[in-house]
Amino acid sequence: MPTLREARRGRLLNTRRNLGERHMKPSPRIAAGRSLRLFVFLLAFSLPEPVFAAGVNIVAFGASDTLGTGIGKSRGSGVAESDAFPAQIENLLRAKGIDAHVSNQGVPGDTTSGMLNRINSAVPPGTQIVLLEIPGGNDRKQQMSPAETDRNAAQIKSELGARHIKVIYIGATHNELLPPEELNGDHPNKVWHTAMAMKLLPRVLAAARQ
Repeated sequence: MPTLREARRGRLLNTRRNLGERHMKPSPRIAAGRSLRLFVFLLAFSLPEPVFAAGVNIVAFGASDTLGTGIGKSRGSGVAESDAFPAQIENLLRAKGIDAHVSNQGVPGDTTSGMLNRINSAVPPGTQIVLLEIPGGNDRKQQMSPAETDRNAAQIKSELGARHIKVIYIGATHNELLPPEELNGDHPNKVWHTAMAMKLLPRVLAAARQ
C-alpha cells in the first residue's frame, strides 16, 4: 500500500503530465491557425519577383533639358550629360539589377518639328521605352504656335505608339518658372535632374515589366 505522501506525489505527477500534454497538443482551432500562417509565409516566399525584360532599351528624347545643357550663350549652364536625368535613371535601374541602357537623345535648341524629322534615327529599332520631352519653349522662340506644338507632339506619340514603344511623358519644362535653387544658369541643375529621375523611376519600372 502506498503511503499518503506517495499517493499525493503520484496525483501531482499525473496532474503535471496532463497539463503538459494539453500544452503540447494545441486545440484543432489553434493548430489550423498555425498551419494557415505557415502556408501564407511559404506562399510569400514562393511568389515570383517582378519580371523585367532581359535588356531594357530606353531613349530619352528631347532638347537641352534632356541632354543636360544648352548651346550658344547657354552653353555650360545646366549639368553634364553624366548628371542629367537619363544617366541617373540608368544608374538607378542598374542598381536594382536591371540591364538598362538609356540613350540620351537630347539636342539643345531642338523643336517639336526637329524632333519629328529625326525621330527614326534618334529612336532606333529595339527601343522599348521613350522618355519624351516636348520643348515648347524652343517652339515659341521659333514663332511656332501652341497648336503646331500640340500637333507635332501628338504625331510623335502616334509614331512611337505605332511601333509599340511605351511613351513616358516627362512634362513640359518651363525653366523660367523654376526656383533659383534648381537652376544653373539658364537650365536645370543636378537637384532638378535628380528629382526628375526619382519621379520617373516608378513609371519606368512599371513600363519595363513584361
